[in-house]
Amino acid sequence: MSAEKLIETYKSDLQNYSLEQLRYISVEGVWSIGQMYDHVILVAIEYLDNVESCAKSKEEQKLGKTDFGEHIYKIGGFPPIKIKLPDELNTPPSNSDSKEDLMSRLDQVMQRLGKWESRVDAINPNYKVNHGGFGWLNAREWYDLVGMHFRHHLRQKRELEQKVNNL
Repeated sequence: MSAEKLIETYKSDLQNYSLEQLRYISVEGVWSIGQMYDHVILVAIEYLDNVESCAKSKEEQKLGKTDFGEHIYKIGGFPPIKIKLPDELNTPPSNSDSKEDLMSRLDQVMQRLGKWESRVDAINPNYKVNHGGFGWLNAREWYDLVGMHFRHHLRQKRELEQKVNNL
C-alpha cells in the first residue's frame, strides 16, 4: 500500500474517534491514539525534510546503510516488533491536538509527498542524509521510509483502538 493510501486510511479512521478516545491513555508509558498520530506525522515531516536536504545537497556521500538499514529496505518495511528508542529520543508525543489539527497535519504530509513524488527519482542517489539507525539514506529511501513508518504503526493503531472501544 502506498504512503498516500496509508495516510488516507489514517485520515478516515481519525473521523471515527471521539476526543476522549483520541486522548485516552490506558496505562502509563503507553501512548494514546492521538500521541501515535502526532508521532507518525512528526516523523513523516522529518523524513520529508531529509528528502529536501538530499535535493539541496551538492556533496556526494559514499557511505551507505547499516546492516539493519539494508535489512529493512530489503524486506520493504520494519520487522513486526516494538522498537524502543533511547530515552533521549523518546519524549512522549503531544496529546493535545484536536481531530481537526491532526487532519490538517496529515493533509500537509500528503501535500509534501505529492510535491516530491514526481521529483524524488531525479535527485542524485549519492546525495544522502544520515539516519541514526539505518545509516546514510538518499532521497528515494527517505521518501519510501515515510510509508514504511506509517505501515509499521498500523499494528500499534489497532492495539490502541481495542483499548478505547469500550469507552
